[in-house]
Amino acid sequence: MGSRARIVPALLACLALAAPTAAAAPSLRLSSPAFGQGQAIPARYTCRGENVSPPLRWTAPPARTRSFALELHDPDAPVPGGFTHWLAWGFAASARGLRTGAEAPVEGANAAGRPGYTGPCPPSGVHRYVFTLWALDAPLRLPRGADRSAFRRALRGHVLASAQLVGRFGA
Repeated sequence: MGSRARIVPALLACLALAAPTAAAAPSLRLSSPAFGQGQAIPARYTCRGENVSPPLRWTAPPARTRSFALELHDPDAPVPGGFTHWLAWGFAASARGLRTGAEAPVEGANAAGRPGYTGPCPPSGVHRYVFTLWALDAPLRLPRGADRSAFRRALRGHVLASAQLVGRFGA
């Protein structure tokens, strides 16, 4: 066996040892008892119903988690960058979900310019609504009513893990 033939298997073995395993990678899962991944969001949580936030649940985060942040965004909205329906942060590291209609400790401005949740309300067609939860190594230092740009900047360098839940709503 030539030297090159011996080096390649040895190199592959070293790479396999260095690669993180699925068990070692931080995992975080986000779900809702009201709808499943890719399923329709019930009207109750939209502009056609009570316009209250749906119940959300999440799994235990990585050990160094100090807080959570949450965003609800419609990437299919007919405006540049989509439509942000909810920015929320300040959740304790021990939190594992939100009940229906719950307010966050701190809420940013949605795309309508108001703090708090505003439910799905597409002008036409069926849209995707992406709930993203971030486990953070520190609390976000943002004032109530901060916009999506400030929110996203504040996340940089603090995300330990994230999870998404996508629902659909429309005509």
